[in-house]
Amino acid sequence: MWLEMPELPEVETVMRGLSPHLLNQRIISVELRRAGLRYPFPSDMVEKLEGRKIEDLSRRAKYLLIHLQDDLTWLCHLGMSGRFTIYEDGISNSENGKHDHVMFSLESGCDVVYTDHRRFGIMDLLKTSELHEHKLLAHLGPEPLIEEFTGKVLYDAFQTKKSPVKTALLDQRIVAGLGNIYVCEALNTVGISPRRKACNISKVKCTFLVQEIKNILLSSIAVGGSTLQDFAGVDGDLGYFPASFRVYGREGEECQSQDCDGNIKRISQAGRSTFFCSSCQY
Repeated sequence: MWLEMPELPEVETVMRGLSPHLLNQRIISVELRRAGLRYPFPSDMVEKLEGRKIEDLSRRAKYLLIHLQDDLTWLCHLGMSGRFTIYEDGISNSENGKHDHVMFSLESGCDVVYTDHRRFGIMDLLKTSELHEHKLLAHLGPEPLIEEFTGKVLYDAFQTKKSPVKTALLDQRIVAGLGNIYVCEALNTVGISPRRKACNISKVKCTFLVQEIKNILLSSIAVGGSTLQDFAGVDGDLGYFPASFRVYGREGEECQSQDCDGNIKRISQAGRSTFFCSSCQY
């Protein structure tokens, strides 16, 4: 299996898994075991987090947002291998791992540990009232699961895009949170070649494509995200959506589309592996 960054369903799954444990809890203590991940931690991160109550959790694209009292949001990105683990009865010293980089304790007695083997994750603090102005969030397009994201919205965004549709869909300015796996799956189901120029996709096809993107994301969220080499939910369980993958990771296998006798191919686009069937995707 090709290693992929956790995508929208994985982050949504983590957010939903953390919420029952974190919501309305006060952070008692925070321990940072290194100076940062992909980027340095804010210098006052421990000071600002300790003592504050967690009021809400949400997701924007592939970012987990932990909203605290006093207009503070803790932004987290899982990178390639980041994961949170909940220890309801606290964590003992014997359970500490060398890749456990952030630990925090809640007033309920739970300990939460952020583990990241590759250290590609991101953590930052920002004002909740200025959330959409943050450098990592300001450029993002619409969320794919909201009602306002329609075929017309996608069609209009494609009109100036001469890049392949696969590449355009990975552009977070067009639609936020889509990743390599689910783009490959959606394009296959709708029968669109990943090599077609985005500007040449009809409004009708864009409507079908948006519907399928929503269906695939919701189906994956329902089963807990996709099983990738490094992804796990907060309880340590892996998701299992890839059992339903039609093309991703299936190079050389028969296409699953009805009345298609083609095989799945893999090509490279913008440095990413693209899986598709050239017989029924055109």
